[in-house]
Amino acid sequence: MTTTSKPRILTGDTPTGKLHLGHYVGSVENRLALQDAFDCFFIIANKHAFTTRAERPDEIRQSVLDIATDYLACGIDPNKSSMFIQSEVPAIDELTFFFAMLLPFNRVMRNPTLKDEIRDKGLGENYPFGFPLYAVGQTADILAFRPVYVPVGEDQLPHLEMTREVARRFDQLYCGVDPHTEDKNYVNAGGLFPIIEPKLGRVHRLVGLGAPGPDGNLLKMSKSLNNAIFLSDDADAVKAKVMGMYTDPKRIRVTDPGTVENNPLWIFHETFNPDKQWVADNEEAYRQGKVGDVTCKKKLIEILNAILDPIRTRRKHFEVRPHDVVDALRIGTQRANAVAEQTLALAKKALRQDYFPRTLQM
Repeated sequence: MTTTSKPRILTGDTPTGKLHLGHYVGSVENRLALQDAFDCFFIIANKHAFTTRAERPDEIRQSVLDIATDYLACGIDPNKSSMFIQSEVPAIDELTFFFAMLLPFNRVMRNPTLKDEIRDKGLGENYPFGFPLYAVGQTADILAFRPVYVPVGEDQLPHLEMTREVARRFDQLYCGVDPHTEDKNYVNAGGLFPIIEPKLGRVHRLVGLGAPGPDGNLLKMSKSLNNAIFLSDDADAVKAKVMGMYTDPKRIRVTDPGTVENNPLWIFHETFNPDKQWVADNEEAYRQGKVGDVTCKKKLIEILNAILDPIRTRRKHFEVRPHDVVDALRIGTQRANAVAEQTLALAKKALRQDYFPRTLQM
């Protein structure tokens, strides 16, 4: 296995469609900034997509390729970072089974992200056993690579806390680490798995383009809620979406005072507009009824298209070269298997289940 002195990170996405601006500021920006200084692994978790779309395998397959294309379009460099397909790394499944023995079922079901997904997707009681199992699988997705950091959005923090619990439990039970050991010292104390740390993006949760939910809170950007701007959207699509975005429903005329707080238009300007003085001046003018929605939306369209233009250009390059996308996935998956197989071998040794050596053929 190729070794590196760089600290390792692991993050990724479930392939539910193309990436949007929420993914970009929540995690992708972090990945781009980290890929020179860190040994980066980016998982496309296609098996997790089966938890709610098992009857649509062709759609999941296309989503895998779309996300890989988005990664490359954003600037992920396959010579620096390993982007890989979850289902092609069998060690993850083996670790999932062992880790499932370390988590009580009621603990898994208390995971607030899991509960939110059941609610938001309207699953009720009609979800497969694999749906809660995926929360355990995420701990294996991460720990198979023994990373130091995991760049994520805020909604994934509960999954990371479960991962930390599994790592502590494994290291204490099978590696003899004292439970009173500080998290940062677990590996030095003989543990196999580091107690990983999250690395949040500069925007923990980007709101969508639409109106608030029934509770009055703005909903996060999501494909399923039809409130997203995708990294692959063309300039006209961005214009149409921004011009139709929710602002202040109480503001009927341009001269009416407007509310900036909890207003997606101004949340987007604060997130994406590099001219902070323009934002401050126009927020105040908006409050006083001196500037209208249309003017501020046109400025936002200009800013977003300037960000997305180079991504679109790179995406067009890879869309006509699908074999380059698959090759990047193949190379990254080979690297991922090398690391995950080593982790599995060490885990089986700690578990006293290391009966025979094995060689993975790719």
